[in-house]
Amino acid sequence: KSLTSAEDFAKARLYGLDKSRLGFIRDAYSQIETTLILVYDVLPWLWGTSGKLLARWFGKGEEYEILHSLLFLALLTYGSQIIHLPWDLYSTFVVEERHGFNKQTLALYFSDMLKSSALTAVIGAPVVAAFLWIIQWAGTGFAFYVWLFVFFFQLFLLTIYPTVIQPLFNKFTPLPEGTLKTKIDALAARIKFPLTKIFVIDGSKRSSHSNAYFFGFFKNKRIVLFDTLLEQSSEEEVLGVLAHEIGHWQFNHVMQMLAIIQFHLFVMFYTFQYFIDHTPLYRSFGFQTQPILIGFLLFNYLYAPLDTLMSFAQNLISRKNEFQADNFAQKLGYSEVLKSGLIKLHVKNKGNLNPDGWYSAWHYSHPPLVERLRALGEKRD
Repeated sequence: KSLTSAEDFAKARLYGLDKSRLGFIRDAYSQIETTLILVYDVLPWLWGTSGKLLARWFGKGEEYEILHSLLFLALLTYGSQIIHLPWDLYSTFVVEERHGFNKQTLALYFSDMLKSSALTAVIGAPVVAAFLWIIQWAGTGFAFYVWLFVFFFQLFLLTIYPTVIQPLFNKFTPLPEGTLKTKIDALAARIKFPLTKIFVIDGSKRSSHSNAYFFGFFKNKRIVLFDTLLEQSSEEEVLGVLAHEIGHWQFNHVMQMLAIIQFHLFVMFYTFQYFIDHTPLYRSFGFQTQPILIGFLLFNYLYAPLDTLMSFAQNLISRKNEFQADNFAQKLGYSEVLKSGLIKLHVKNKGNLNPDGWYSAWHYSHPPLVERLRALGEKRD
């Protein structure tokens, strides 16, 4: 049986080709850009420029390393944002627009960008300052303290993001009373999922892509449904998708991945301890001084191969978790509606229905659709 029509398959193929071409060109540009930055000592120049601006604007010298680092990072971050703006505009207003996904206006796009930039400054600056201060305070054995700080910051961000940050960009509306809400409440009660609220988010004002997720700690779980999901799927298919998402809760996948990320971060910070005072690292990239922030940025270039391997390992675990969540939904009796819901989501989102096995094994955090459907068709314990 065919998963989709020849017309829909062709549309998905063209969308994939457009994204792949843009991604290839963008990656090539980024590689050339990074090479030029390193060869022509752009980072040392920017560090020196930020130091001069620090002295001119604030009357401070190089002894104020944290303030110097924040100004350097601001110039680097917002300068990079401006340089890469054409790529983002082309992706949104040409590629996504061409294939019927983009729903946002230029005004909304730039409004989102300004909000994101402001949040980066308000939240990011204190975090970076604390990160640098902890390293200065702890000395060469800073890894555990830095990791602990980052861990608690992540928990804080996970707490405030859905209730404080995301509402700045999207409107959350309680799911109205009706058959769908009744069915979701019944599903939650059946498996003792501690559901407290169900929201619908206005994702359609930016894109016609669809999604669903839950958030909240302990006994305060909340489900969020994209309005596009409700438009594109039947009530039973929505229940199938939610049964899959609740499967992640049942098997503690969120906490598992959080623990893996913590291990990843600790390994990175622990390794950085051995490079932070390594003078040849700084000299090789044109720096005559050894600021902590610069050391961390340069270290990340060296750490990239190991980071790639660890990300691949995370993808392997993530794909295993997706199969496990699908199996959970299957045991609840949602196998058929989950399959039809997954097919419909892939068709509506013009996803790659059957990508190359080697490519998906390396890049995908979710199994390809065909593999998931095949697994759902099997009876498993």
